[in-house]
Amino acid sequence: MALIVQKYGGTSMGSPERIKNVARRVAKFRAQGHQVVVVVSAMSGETNRLVALARELSKAPDPRELDVVVSTGEQVSIGLLVLALQDIGVAAKSYTGGQVKILTDNAFGKARILGIDEAAIRRDLAEDKVVVVAGFQGVDADGNITTLGRGGSDTTGVALAAALKADECQIYTDVDGVYTTDPRIVPEARRLDVITFEEMLEMASLGSKVLQIRSVEFAGKYKVKLRVLSSFEEESQGTLITVEENRNMEQPVISGIAFNRDEAKITVLGVPDQPGIACQILGPVAEANIDVDMIIQNAGRDGTADFSFTVSRNDLDKTVNVLDRVKAVIGAKAIEADKNLCKVSVVGVGMHSHPGVAARMFRALSEEGINIRMISTSEIKISVAIDEKYLELAVRVLHKAFDLDRPAL
Repeated sequence: MALIVQKYGGTSMGSPERIKNVARRVAKFRAQGHQVVVVVSAMSGETNRLVALARELSKAPDPRELDVVVSTGEQVSIGLLVLALQDIGVAAKSYTGGQVKILTDNAFGKARILGIDEAAIRRDLAEDKVVVVAGFQGVDADGNITTLGRGGSDTTGVALAAALKADECQIYTDVDGVYTTDPRIVPEARRLDVITFEEMLEMASLGSKVLQIRSVEFAGKYKVKLRVLSSFEEESQGTLITVEENRNMEQPVISGIAFNRDEAKITVLGVPDQPGIACQILGPVAEANIDVDMIIQNAGRDGTADFSFTVSRNDLDKTVNVLDRVKAVIGAKAIEADKNLCKVSVVGVGMHSHPGVAARMFRALSEEGINIRMISTSEIKISVAIDEKYLELAVRVLHKAFDLDRPAL
């Protein structure tokens, strides 16, 4: 008998019939003798509906009150699923994040989990019950409802699996695993049987929407066995996310092509080329809680430099406003913004031992006349910023250049 944590997303919970399908799947695992904890998201579209309601009443909703509103979507889901389970004879009990209790900090809208009290869940499991927990939410030290940010139900599922020392955490979604790239852009994209935590972390951070990045961080940190599966296919084994040592040594150099349309570039022109200027630029940006991605600094011969970096397109206006306020202090001549960029990345642990990946990537793009605007690298990925109009062409070209359309050995 295994202890399994299963997480079902909004699409899986999108209608009463789909909730019944989830209940039947959970009942099947329970009938096999497994202990099952289920984490669910709000029904598909519900969180967006709740946010829209709040913004009809306030252009800038108070973050604490917005969390109170949007957390209700998951509360509805847990109650409905427990009713569906009870209707087919499965003993089950629901918990909100606060009832568990999932303790977080007080960063409303993107809170981080500090600890989980799993005692009540263990008692229910010992009494042969299926436990259904609301994803995406917790409470801070003062008892305020908090939410973990979009995709936070994945994090809830993995964090519970870590706290309970579950045998496996299964993430059920509307796709049957992790693919070499988005099949909607490259029909030849293949489902990966196995991917490392390192690779999945990079792909999640670079725009792959299969898993939320924080859930992958949790899984890697606590060595949670993680599997991505489809809610709508019974037989698929999905994709196992594991440690590198378990990989076939003959795996391809590159495992996947990730991309992100949500990129904007900001260039601070003519700042003094002196120590500390990067901190003076990025410090206020960080204080505004804005994440910075790719960074380039070009020094001129006149004692000045141009400093460029990328942010989420949604944060562009906010970032420009921050920099306008400190422009005179940092001695900048001008600030330029470009929101017509995207990011395309090649990811693979094989880069550790195979030279020439960057040259191969750049050659493939240049042959298609695609100009590279910015470059960033890590040990297992190379990312380039390019004009957004070339995104799909770049993904197809790179997928073919690294032979990802060929069946794995």
